[in-house]
Amino acid sequence: MTQDSSSAAPNASPSHSSNYKWFVLGILTLVYTFNFIDRQILVILQEPIKADLGLSDTQLGLLTGFSFAIVYVTAGIPIAWLADRSNRRNIVAASLGIFSVMTTLSGMVQNYTQLLLARLGVGLGEAGGSPPSHSMLSDYFPEEKRGTAISIYTTGIYFGIFFGYFAGGWIAETFGWRNAFFIVGIPGIVLAFLLLILVKEPKRTLASATSQDKASFKDTMAVLAKRPSFWWIALGCSTASFVGYGNGNFFPSLLIRNYGLSVTEVGVVLGIIGGTTGMLGTFLGGYLADRWGKKDKRWYVRIALYGILLSLPLSYITLLGTEPFYVIMAYAPGHILGTLYLGPCIAICHTLVPAGMRASTSAILLFVINMIGLGLGPLFVGALSDSFSTYFGAENLRYAMVTALTIGTSGVFFFWKAQRALLSDIEKTKGTLEAN
Repeated sequence: MTQDSSSAAPNASPSHSSNYKWFVLGILTLVYTFNFIDRQILVILQEPIKADLGLSDTQLGLLTGFSFAIVYVTAGIPIAWLADRSNRRNIVAASLGIFSVMTTLSGMVQNYTQLLLARLGVGLGEAGGSPPSHSMLSDYFPEEKRGTAISIYTTGIYFGIFFGYFAGGWIAETFGWRNAFFIVGIPGIVLAFLLLILVKEPKRTLASATSQDKASFKDTMAVLAKRPSFWWIALGCSTASFVGYGNGNFFPSLLIRNYGLSVTEVGVVLGIIGGTTGMLGTFLGGYLADRWGKKDKRWYVRIALYGILLSLPLSYITLLGTEPFYVIMAYAPGHILGTLYLGPCIAICHTLVPAGMRASTSAILLFVINMIGLGLGPLFVGALSDSFSTYFGAENLRYAMVTALTIGTSGVFFFWKAQRALLSDIEKTKGTLEAN
């Protein structure tokens, strides 16, 4: 991976057409889609894998959460530091190639340890995806369109969930869970080469040609230490992610165990409904934040606050409902509201730092989100489900998920604190840029 971004590909410049910018956004969104297909397909496959390899819910939580997250977040920060200094497109392509290969290898495992090692490899590869992509998009798109652009990119999560659940469930029941890993892993390797051919590295804006373009991780942390809104946003996103990953990763198992749905039925239901509502919520979050945030930047955080607050009663109905139809009907609008937060929060965090710190800022934000959300969420729900089996029998998983949701209500407070501190922190950044 070269340190000289100009040596690998010509820099994108302001002369690039608007169509090309949207084309790049589409390619990066497709990469992020594969990121989540490869990450989340294990969730829809975990029941047949559990039966085949003899796993517990705690082990499933480790596979889909903590073990993946510890590598993902640990590797993410140094990779983002590199992305602030070198060719970001090459980093994204290498990331895509690595996690696609490791996903393919997941279909060859014979025991829990081998599957764990394969998932660690997927986490290592995926760590290099989002921070450089966020940084590239912030250079391709102006500030007033950044929330929309990053939210469109973030819909890759739900495109990935759609295809991972929809196709994964059907493939698993038709051809076996091992073949599902092969089928979703191999196309990502091809896409990595296409990315190198089709996407240009953009010029860095604002702080390019200044010393801030070479800011160290220590410099970035020093700036963020003076931005309390960033840390409140990180905590708010983390609690939302704690519920999203913890309950989301076990929701297919809840529908299979407690409502009698098959793997294919769950894949179709969650693929179509979960995928489309997640895409809609994520896009709306960015669109509304950009629209309402023109006059007041606090809307970038208020969108998250109100979305989480309004989703809570629907989420409780989803977990406590007795009929599958009503569970899904509550899940759909709750999922739209619960997914409004991420795009606007990432976008507004990029306004809190100079341009040369954006990738590192995204990595730090994702470190906190994924360590708490992805790392602890599934592990917490899985371990609590195992411990609740003595007291609640077949309802153990349901009440473990209700407990996680209750903990997640604290996100409302964190986002409220963030929007109170935001305007002052934005002014600090403007003052720093003017001084330089």
